[in-house]
Amino acid sequence: MTNSTILNLSLLQTSVEAMATVAFALSGLLEAARKRLDVVGVFVVAGLAAFGGGTLRDILLDRRPLFWVEHAAWLWFLSALCVGAMLTLRSQHFELTERAMLWPDAIGLGLFSASGTRIALDMQTPAIVAVLMGVITAVFGGVLRDIVCNEIPSAFRDHRPYAVCAFIGSWILVLAHTMDVTNWIGLLAAAGTTIVLRGLALWSGYSLPAWNPEPSSHK
Repeated sequence: MTNSTILNLSLLQTSVEAMATVAFALSGLLEAARKRLDVVGVFVVAGLAAFGGGTLRDILLDRRPLFWVEHAAWLWFLSALCVGAMLTLRSQHFELTERAMLWPDAIGLGLFSASGTRIALDMQTPAIVAVLMGVITAVFGGVLRDIVCNEIPSAFRDHRPYAVCAFIGSWILVLAHTMDVTNWIGLLAAAGTTIVLRGLALWSGYSLPAWNPEPSSHK
């Protein structure tokens, strides 16, 4: 792999994580606003949504420095985003903003899952571990956000395919890696698969079946 190719791939992965970080930070801001949290709560919830999945991935992989430590400018960006949202967002904006965020969130899901899987593959982890790292990167920021806000994580309860989409997309990247497909093509194919699957789920209203065990009968 030439130096130019490595540079382009690194730039692509950085761009992927940047776009996904913005999408998830906004989802954290909306949840904090709905819960009427104070300024500290807003910063914490937005930060967990934006950085939580990647941080958990890096801890599990023993990867240092953490993404937001290596790129500390993101902390300033997050601070500006939180302050700007608190000054401009009002209750009448929430419903419109939440609907509008479904698609950026789907994009963030695809980008983070692909990026997390790529990072794990680069560290020569087994395929199933790399896939799980992709899912954790994409999903667990939102899980941590909801837990802190005293909610059952939406990824577990709304029955719309979410983590499943990231899981399938991550396997696409593993398949591309196994077949020696050019790295950036595999990255885009994986992210695109996740985004398309999530988009189809949103468009069609498809939901996963709920576990509804029959009540036990007592004689």
